[in-house]
Amino acid sequence: MDFTQTFRVKPGATVNLRQHAPALSAGFSKSAGLAQTAANQERLNALQERLYAEHKRSLLIVLQGMDASGKDGTIKAVGGAMNPQGIQVVSYKAPNAREADQDFLWRIHRDAPGKGLVSIFNRSQYEEVLIVRLRTPQPEKFWQARFDQINNFEKLLADNGTHVLKFFLHISPEEQLKRLAERVDDPAKNWKVTEADFTERQKWDDYQHAYEQALSHTSTEHAPWFIIPSDRKWFRNLAVSQIVADRLAGLNMQYPPSTADLDAIRKKYLKPAP
Repeated sequence: MDFTQTFRVKPGATVNLRQHAPALSAGFSKSAGLAQTAANQERLNALQERLYAEHKRSLLIVLQGMDASGKDGTIKAVGGAMNPQGIQVVSYKAPNAREADQDFLWRIHRDAPGKGLVSIFNRSQYEEVLIVRLRTPQPEKFWQARFDQINNFEKLLADNGTHVLKFFLHISPEEQLKRLAERVDDPAKNWKVTEADFTERQKWDDYQHAYEQALSHTSTEHAPWFIIPSDRKWFRNLAVSQIVADRLAGLNMQYPPSTADLDAIRKKYLKPAP
């Protein structure tokens, strides 16, 4: 299966999340999916090394989704396969006082990856048109302007060599409740639980509508969205790792030539094999 084409939101498409099955496994068994994910992780390790060495472009991975959709797990599956010195993970919370005094993209641009690097955003600039949109009533033209600003920002990144991949981790309300309940009962995870995790569920339909609007207005050729079925964690990791690996492989990255005189080094320091 070509995951890139299957899960990509085509530019200009109107997204209806009810038409996307969150429990899809695309004919993969769990064992086959785990094996393919492991292979993808090996590819990611090698491809990220080449990205770092080439030092001409960068990669930004954006992860969005409802609470408990698996953003942290996806980061472990994808980012964990890469060399830590070439990757940064940024988790966005409510802006602090300084950030709140700037435009909403200021802190996002600050964290964009430099050449040769990978950044993974756990939440992102899209919080402005999701949580903020639900909590701050504004006329529709205000939010349309926000979409335009985000599109222009991502185009600026792309024009300067940053490849942007955005993933919406799509889960069902039933699966979300199951995962939240597991957190409550697991001493290793219940520190994450807040009452807001449950009260926000009452706005499920509102959040789905906000996501549909964001996905419809901001999936572009230079910064595509992918709707990833995420009820099955192993399939989520498979799909995202495959899409990222395929995108990096398609860049045809090359190791730079050595700046040293290798022949001279061989003659001076290295003995010929007997």
